[in-house]
Amino acid sequence: MKKVATGVDNFKKIIDGHYYFVDKSMFIEDIIDEDVALYNRPRRFGKTLNMSMLYYFFSINEKDNAYLFDGLEISKHEELMKYQNQYPVIFITLKDMKNKTFDLQVSKFGAIIRNVVLQHLELLNSPYLDESEKDILNDYRFGRANMTDLKDSLMNLSVYLSKHYHQKVITLIDEYDVPLSSARDNNYFEDMSSFISGVFSTGLKTNDYLDKGILTGCLRIAKESIFTGLNNFNVYGIADEISSTYFGFSYEEVYDMVKYYQIEDKIDTIKEWYDGYLFGSHEIYNPWSVSKYIRKMVKVGGHPESFWANTSGNSIVREYIEKADNKIHEEFELLINNKSIVKKVLPEITYLEMQDKENIYSFLLYTGYLKIKSIIDETDHIYELEIPNKEVKKIYENSFNKWFKDYSKTISNQLINAFLQQDEKKGTTLAYTDFKQNY
Repeated sequence: MKKVATGVDNFKKIIDGHYYFVDKSMFIEDIIDEDVALYNRPRRFGKTLNMSMLYYFFSINEKDNAYLFDGLEISKHEELMKYQNQYPVIFITLKDMKNKTFDLQVSKFGAIIRNVVLQHLELLNSPYLDESEKDILNDYRFGRANMTDLKDSLMNLSVYLSKHYHQKVITLIDEYDVPLSSARDNNYFEDMSSFISGVFSTGLKTNDYLDKGILTGCLRIAKESIFTGLNNFNVYGIADEISSTYFGFSYEEVYDMVKYYQIEDKIDTIKEWYDGYLFGSHEIYNPWSVSKYIRKMVKVGGHPESFWANTSGNSIVREYIEKADNKIHEEFELLINNKSIVKKVLPEITYLEMQDKENIYSFLLYTGYLKIKSIIDETDHIYELEIPNKEVKKIYENSFNKWFKDYSKTISNQLINAFLQQDEKKGTTLAYTDFKQNY
């Protein structure tokens, strides 16, 4: 029996390690038609695994691993297989760029570029590169590159790879928005945004050596913030039909999985806890939680739980609850009580706009804490929203209850102090606030 993959996002390891693989290989067909494209999905919905799959399919350096696609759906399409292992590929992930200072972030990016160079040491002996180009590669390799050099790194690497292999380059950038999220949390957003914008501008916009650039991330960042001038740029988010089934699991894929592991009786439980997302017109299950639950059932049995709550990033719900006014608290309570709310959702958002309470629901939708129940006005982006499933509901309940407990404790202490200080007016106000919150 095949192993259940939980937390394994390397395509080769999945196939070679005999893990159960939900075949998303036809995603490659969509990629072939793109120039520069960004795919937005919540965390733990298979973005990194898909990017790893793209790397092994397209990379000219992975011809020895062509067998990885044997028996997959794409192998049945002769025209598509002509693209296999035909391109030099740059594959980077920014998911570990979570440092507290801008300087540390730049250093981390330098280490990422260094690893790309180490994967392509053949360039240092290439007869198609001159000595100045090899010097630049060695600057990246030995950590001597300055910030300007790093901004040009994707452009330079694609130039050198294209010269060496006489073929345009595919650049894959996974979790592009993680450094922006960290920058927002640690108050250096403008510096980080400027740096990332410079990297993307030279690497993806003004680059004649690029065949295609593919990016993934959680948020659909406003084009003007870091993608200025990318006229060949397509963005596919949760409301778009294109590629809508290639991130997360469909009902059919989940049913095939429980059937393989002989736990078909759990399909209703899985639906109740981990289904509920709507990508395009397709109902989608959380792949991380489905896999974790199936693995648990196969090994030890037991009850469903909120696996997604134990991954990073759920503090955002409590952060919004803490900042929210009474109206938003009331709306959160409606959501927790299985009601829906109607809201205008921004089609694009920047991390700075997250601080505006009016944008709370846009952010929660894009990051997987809400789902679209129905479309009220597609032109104006007005949707009926609700909590997708029991798993996410637990996150709201736990966050809301913790906030309420802390808030009540604070109010009670302030109330006692006010009366001890004989501040009758303040004490009466606090007592009324405490009454409203509790009753």
